[in-house]
Amino acid sequence: MNTLILAAGRGERMRPLTLTTPKPLLPAAGQPLIVHQLQRLAAAGIRHLVINTAWLGEQIEQALGDGADFGLGIRYSREPEPLETLGGLRNALPLFDDGDWILVVNGDIWSDFDFHTLWPLPDPQHCLARLVLVDNPGQHPQGDFHLDKQGQVHGSGPDQLTFAGISLLHRQLIEQAPLAENRLAPVLKTAMTRGLVSGLHHQGQWQDIGTPERLANLDRQLRQQDPHS
Repeated sequence: MNTLILAAGRGERMRPLTLTTPKPLLPAAGQPLIVHQLQRLAAAGIRHLVINTAWLGEQIEQALGDGADFGLGIRYSREPEPLETLGGLRNALPLFDDGDWILVVNGDIWSDFDFHTLWPLPDPQHCLARLVLVDNPGQHPQGDFHLDKQGQVHGSGPDQLTFAGISLLHRQLIEQAPLAENRLAPVLKTAMTRGLVSGLHHQGQWQDIGTPERLANLDRQLRQQDPHS
């Protein structure tokens, strides 16, 4: 499975921590956020992945290397400046294998999500994206999208849920998007109007590590779960 971890952002809400350390390398329970993700992806059977980098990206490459320590093969999609989500996907496309589907994971989340639940792959004639949605956290009570009882995702509706930063995207969605658009959300919303976006509701643990306070909370949580960390 082609896999991309988005790790190019500046992490401005995490300052001053991210002035000298890229957000994916900030530690929780003794290891970087991105390492928690690498471990879960490897456990799900992922063997090769791409990480896009920009801000302090050389530190990420130095810390993770070629991925052998995690049972993975890692390649890097380097961006001179962060290209937004869709721009980063376009830039990374040449590094992927021939498969049409791409698993995309934000580099600043922590979750116990089981990646196996994203398979089997959807039929691209009826679905170009599958999004993982979660209950709305306190900092984002309005949510992002509506998931109906048939598993279709809509741009608005009752009982909105929050996008978890985990998605399965078809190459066609990226390659056919307007070249002037570098953000993924508008492209997804257009696909939603065509009934081409499905979703699932993850009701397990999930956190958006967007501030130093949330990082500290995650660190405490993980250390309580594993006192030896």
